[in-house]
Amino acid sequence: MDRKYEVMFILRPDTSEEDLEKLLKTMETNVAATGGKVTSFDRSLGKRRLAYTVKKFIDGIYILAFVEGPGTVLKELERRLRVQELVIKFITVRTDVEEKRLAKVKKLRDSKQRGQGTQGQAAAAAQAAAAAAQAEAAEAAPVPAAVPPATV
Repeated sequence: MDRKYEVMFILRPDTSEEDLEKLLKTMETNVAATGGKVTSFDRSLGKRRLAYTVKKFIDGIYILAFVEGPGTVLKELERRLRVQELVIKFITVRTDVEEKRLAKVKKLRDSKQRGQGTQGQAAAAAQAAAAAAQAEAAEAAPVPAAVPPATV
């Protein structure tokens, strides 16, 4: 079973575009060699100011990588990121567990909205029982005869 991860890493602000491309290609090759795959990279964050100084840098280039594979893939990837000169900081988050949890919550929410959740089922059953009791009572009660209007 492959797990899904997001790896956010920050590169030195003076990294050239060709060095960046070379690093991403190397990363993809290393992940593939260990039995995983990099599904995509997100570079939309670009160069930003860091919240605090990291290795004497105040700016950094943010890259987000989406990786799939077993835990051994990530262990090797993190080892390589630690020794890479261009990378000043990184963090890894496992996302497949969160996706499953969100899917479960969404399914539960959808079922409650349609009245098929546990509370919705109880309310529907009570409403059906009340309607049945009302129909039964109407059948059991004698129908009153038409009373002529009173004359004075």
